[in-house]
Amino acid sequence: MASNIDFVQYIADQCSGAGEIRVKKMFGDYGIYCDGKIFGLICDDCFFVKPTTAGRALLRTIDLRPPYEGAKDYFYIADVDDRDYVSMLVRATCNELPMPKQKK
Repeated sequence: MASNIDFVQYIADQCSGAGEIRVKKMFGDYGIYCDGKIFGLICDDCFFVKPTTAGRALLRTIDLRPPYEGAKDYFYIADVDDRDYVSMLVRATCNELPMPKQKK
């Protein structure tokens, strides 16, 4: 089941305090980027963030699960209504992630 575009936009809006947020449709669901770095996925109307040490330190509840069958575990973020919290989590996560490799 694909994510509802209204939910995708809501998550993008909630993350917007972290930087320039963009979503990209991928494999029927969405990848979510901050300042050019992919930091999470939105799958089946659920928000997932790549696991990092900085992100783990900020989580209110640690819930690791795969966003889709066969995927590695990500942090499942149930508390998406606190915009400051979500933005802080995204910023901390992205600060720890490497820049994407440049395409030739």
